[in-house]
Amino acid sequence: MTRPIDWGAIFVPESPLFEIVLRGTIMYIVLFLALRFLMKRNTGQIGVADLMVIVLVSEVSQTALVGEAKSVTEAALSVGVILFWSFVVNWVSFHVPALSTLTAAAPLTLVEHGRLNRQNMRRELITYDELVSQMRLHGIEDIAQVRCARLEGDGSFSFLRVEDNGEQTETPEKRKAT
Repeated sequence: MTRPIDWGAIFVPESPLFEIVLRGTIMYIVLFLALRFLMKRNTGQIGVADLMVIVLVSEVSQTALVGEAKSVTEAALSVGVILFWSFVVNWVSFHVPALSTLTAAAPLTLVEHGRLNRQNMRRELITYDELVSQMRLHGIEDIAQVRCARLEGDGSFSFLRVEDNGEQTETPEKRKAT
């Protein structure tokens, strides 16, 4: 014998809507700050905010799909709050350039004129072997060929090289950090 569908349990939230908005806002801020300041080199080509939105939306959606959420309405509202804050952060970063430094990390110099900046490498936990591996991926064999190497805000490495004629050129593409 099958039970009738409880439409009230599916659509009527058991938690106050403001609590759902507050929880979504708090989690967005906490995860954004954690990913922005702790995981720069691990995010690769995906922006921190994009990665966070994917993780949060999938987690919130998953709870609704397996029945852990009290109602579909609560899960949908949580997803809406996360998407709202993602839009707000992107909008503010675009329209207020001074605040964009809060949402995107500045490039960090790792090599300048063929010399390692060990302090910056230590700060980002980048070993010499990792840097050399990235140099090889960019077609650079010797650190003396590097005019400037940077860890970009999105976690990728970029290199400017010194050519035989003394001019600097940018490597053809940035590659994902590993």
